[in-house]
Amino acid sequence: MDQRPKLHKNVILMGLTSFFTDVSSEMVYPLLQAFMSMVLASQKALLGPVLGIIEGIAESTASLGKVFFGYYSDRIQRRKMPTITGYSISALSKCLFFLASLGWYFVLLARFLDRVGKGVRTAPRDALISESVPKDIQGKAFGVQRAMDFAGATLGALLCYLISLHFLDPVTKTLKNLGSFYVLFIISIIPAIIGVVFLFFTQETGEKLSGKKARPKPNLDFRKYDRNLQRFFFTQFLFTLGNSSNQFLLLRSQDLGHTLSTVILMYLVFNLTSSLLSTFFGSLSDKIGRKRILVTGYLLYALVYMSFGFLNESSKSLLWGFWIIYGVYYAMTEGVEKAFVSSLAPTESKATALGFYHTIVGISLLPASLIAGLLFSWLPSAPFVFGGLMSLLATTVLGLSVRE
Repeated sequence: MDQRPKLHKNVILMGLTSFFTDVSSEMVYPLLQAFMSMVLASQKALLGPVLGIIEGIAESTASLGKVFFGYYSDRIQRRKMPTITGYSISALSKCLFFLASLGWYFVLLARFLDRVGKGVRTAPRDALISESVPKDIQGKAFGVQRAMDFAGATLGALLCYLISLHFLDPVTKTLKNLGSFYVLFIISIIPAIIGVVFLFFTQETGEKLSGKKARPKPNLDFRKYDRNLQRFFFTQFLFTLGNSSNQFLLLRSQDLGHTLSTVILMYLVFNLTSSLLSTFFGSLSDKIGRKRILVTGYLLYALVYMSFGFLNESSKSLLWGFWIIYGVYYAMTEGVEKAFVSSLAPTESKATALGFYHTIVGISLLPASLIAGLLFSWLPSAPFVFGGLMSLLATTVLGLSVRE
């Protein structure tokens, strides 16, 4: 009989929030590159650079807030309200997509505010998950949260596919007009609001966030963290430089000859794979260690990106398999990375350390997306070859310099 402790209700409730939030997000995300193609119909040459600018600035600039709000959460000894605030900002940001006809910069603003919301909520949410369960099941807890996140993404992509079929132009194989996109955007706001509601039923882990004794101040000095944690952050920086936005994978799939509806189905299969396997790999990392799982995951990423770079129209059917492998990579890394950081972070600085992790990844995404945009304009296969090489470099550094 398994005597391991059970998951706290906070993990399930935040998993439900992630589920509904990703239903909302993934109804929009797979269409973003097609939406931008229509917005920039008279300026096609700008598509790659503009996608790079939007994704890079949105992810990177907003990520600067992750350390601040992680530190703020540690200082006020509260996780719940910063998490609610962040999810609410992201839900409301989708309204700005309706102004895209006035200029592509409204898409940038919408994506930026969505990521600001993520910057506000991510570190406090992850700290609350970490503090709600014992250390020996933290991999499982983060795996469950990521599994529900990807389950929502799968449902969102499925809804996106089914609704978009109704508006598909039989000639161009994309949506007929901007109004077709707006219908999806309106529907996507509903699950985002439902997701926020679940957070009101979470509870602060009071026994760990307060007490009679004065608690040490959270640490903003990066140099004072565990050396292995510092090296892990450096590994994340290297890896993320080659980790361009998924929009480029979607764009590449369509450029190789697949229709928009087929690309959405590929994205759905990717999310379904991650959802089914995230809890398994999170639990496995509790048993055999985080590092082994991460090294294997990064090698799979290199395989996928290199393959996207070298495939051509005659071998485009192989993309189905590589989207599945890409889902396995996500399942092996996203939750496990957070559990790894949580295990090495000081108790009084848990949210701050998680904020550092997310910020380092976010800051790296700006040059990563800009590099990918420029490389894509030069040669469509180039950003994927570059991403694969950077992943191999990061895997080497992780394997040789970071200890469990």
